[in-house]
Amino acid sequence: MFEPSAVTEICYPKTAKLLSVSQAQQNIRDVINSITDIEVIPIADGLGRILAETVLSPIDIPPQRNAAMDGYAFSSADITLNQPFCLKEIGTSWAGRPFMGSAEKNQCVRIFTGAVVPEFADSVIAQEQVERQANDITLPANTLAGKNIRAAGSDVKQFETLINTPKKLTACDLGLMAAAGVAQIKVKRRLTIGFFSTGDELTSVGQPLQSGQIYDSNRYMLAALLQDPNHFVSDLGVIRDDPELLERTLISAANAFDVLISTGGASVGDADFVKQILEKCGQINFWKLAIKPGKPLAFGKINNCWFFGLPGNPVAVLVTHQQFVRPALQQLSGLQPSKPLQLKAVCKTVLRKTPGRQEYQRGILNQTSAGELTVIAAGEQDSHQLKTTSLANCFIVLSSECNGVAIDEIVTVEPFDTYISV
Repeated sequence: MFEPSAVTEICYPKTAKLLSVSQAQQNIRDVINSITDIEVIPIADGLGRILAETVLSPIDIPPQRNAAMDGYAFSSADITLNQPFCLKEIGTSWAGRPFMGSAEKNQCVRIFTGAVVPEFADSVIAQEQVERQANDITLPANTLAGKNIRAAGSDVKQFETLINTPKKLTACDLGLMAAAGVAQIKVKRRLTIGFFSTGDELTSVGQPLQSGQIYDSNRYMLAALLQDPNHFVSDLGVIRDDPELLERTLISAANAFDVLISTGGASVGDADFVKQILEKCGQINFWKLAIKPGKPLAFGKINNCWFFGLPGNPVAVLVTHQQFVRPALQQLSGLQPSKPLQLKAVCKTVLRKTPGRQEYQRGILNQTSAGELTVIAAGEQDSHQLKTTSLANCFIVLSSECNGVAIDEIVTVEPFDTYISV
């Protein structure tokens, strides 16, 4: 039988001020530890997974000396200083088909990019620099020795570290490991994440709306936000405003998932039950934050399952996911938590704001031909207005002390992407 844990409100006693964004982020970092379970997968399945064991190269890369360009391989002992000289071509070294013969004085081998350089040769000259008549190859005066050869191990030496852990593997990482002949890797297992919405007013897409109902946009947005190669994500649907049903759901789901995320029901209304149920069956780490949108955010734990109770307004869901949930999931998965890239931009519209909470307004970021970043408000900033969010490509981050922004003031922005429309 489930026994409720003692409730702890570490960061939000009733007499305390609202927790700042940075304080809440630090609090999450302080309490979350990475999962320890690992699995072995082929590198073909490794994109985006989190490396659990440092990978060493079993071979030199490249494994043998090879040519950096198409040309002719020769020995510098045959060079005649300060004047042209002629060498006799005696064969060809192709990529994948090395020249296997030997050479005498004043002989050379035709060679192609990536082909193994014959043992006798210590130099390659580009084909554009020579004159050829039949098998006679004339090299120009002042030809330099020791050029255009990639040494064995010039990229990576045998037993050198290829990739350190922890790292979220990129396409380049997979290419590097493939170049070393690494076929399988150890990665952190995937997180199991369940999410659901709360509220009697919510209806799933595809169903007719009754009076007083709205479509549940949060679950669709969260499902997209949670897509990651390191996640197994389960949509638990809509839980009605029934405290007993919500409690049973939380307790049951906490035994099945590493992380639970709810939207709605985290405020202080008569039908907002998330906080009081979390107090009863788990631990509250913090509740209300000095952030807009997203003030009623509950973070805690039920048994071994981390819980995020996000607000019900969709823009608040987006903001709190990006600022709190996403870095927490990264840390739990085995990475160091990251933070959004912040840039400075010139604001070209007036922004209204009341001091007291750190605010995330939706903006449209542009870059002039001279490289200057400018930003404008994407539209109205109410936390239920998804249209403005769809139009935006960044958040404009306004500090808690800010009381508004005038035209041509410098503001901080967090881009949604690394690309800007032209």
